[in-house]
Amino acid sequence: MRILVTGANGQLGIAVVSELLKRGVETFATGLGPPRFCAAPYIPLDIASQAEVKRTLAQIIPSAVIHCAAWTRADAAERPENAAEVRAVNVDGTRYLAQACEAVGSKLVYVSTDCVFDGQGTRPWKADGEEFRPVNFYGQTKLEGEQEVRRYLEKYFIVRTSWLFGIHGSNFIASILKLGRERDSVQVVKDQTGTPTYARDLARLLVDLTESEKYGCYHAANEGDYVTKYGLALEVFRQAGCTARVTAVTSGEYGPYEAVRPLNSRLDRSKLAAAGFAPLPDWRDAVSRYLAELG
Repeated sequence: MRILVTGANGQLGIAVVSELLKRGVETFATGLGPPRFCAAPYIPLDIASQAEVKRTLAQIIPSAVIHCAAWTRADAAERPENAAEVRAVNVDGTRYLAQACEAVGSKLVYVSTDCVFDGQGTRPWKADGEEFRPVNFYGQTKLEGEQEVRRYLEKYFIVRTSWLFGIHGSNFIASILKLGRERDSVQVVKDQTGTPTYARDLARLLVDLTESEKYGCYHAANEGDYVTKYGLALEVFRQAGCTARVTAVTSGEYGPYEAVRPLNSRLDRSKLAAAGFAPLPDWRDAVSRYLAELG
């Protein structure tokens, strides 16, 4: 098996490359700029360039592409001056990859987001059969990326996730730990509910998918009860031994966001187990391993 990874410099891409190499899979890493923390052969690739994408896949002819590259900074995505670049990466780049995968017969694993839903209510979102009402421009472009994958491919996996965290990148847990070291008190929102997703655990699943032919759309986040970001912060501080006081506030009280955040990020993860894939471990265990990695 030969796997090509896009976005190999991001926190998920780095974890995916590491998982592939651990399994002895022939791996090619791609990304913008020089490689970071990458032991696999690295190919500079701008997925917003159709010519580069077509040429790279024609050279490698991978069994599968794990597509981790994306514009994920939701607030910055709302700014008009960034709109064209966000769309070029999340929509056009995904279309070019889907077309190139179709041309060489590769499977495609596309990582998407809970932001394709409107974030209302309390019912967990199912992987299939839901209505899409993205809450922000980032979510809209990721949804359009999903549509491009479906348009061109039959051999695809769409994996929606939430609250991703890993040791190589910015994320909610890293941010609150930094604030907890710097301040006596930290405000955290109490009305956004979901479950976090550890990049190492998600990477394991994404590689498992490439080894199967159980195509379709899945929801993947760490197992365990749904939790508010306030509750998550309390658990992170407890495990980290951080003594800063955590104050619960509403999203409105926290301050205006440039991009709307979904209040309901609960993902129904049951389809994974039904298809025979091992669920991700409990999120408390994932936080523990993440903190151990951070040292």
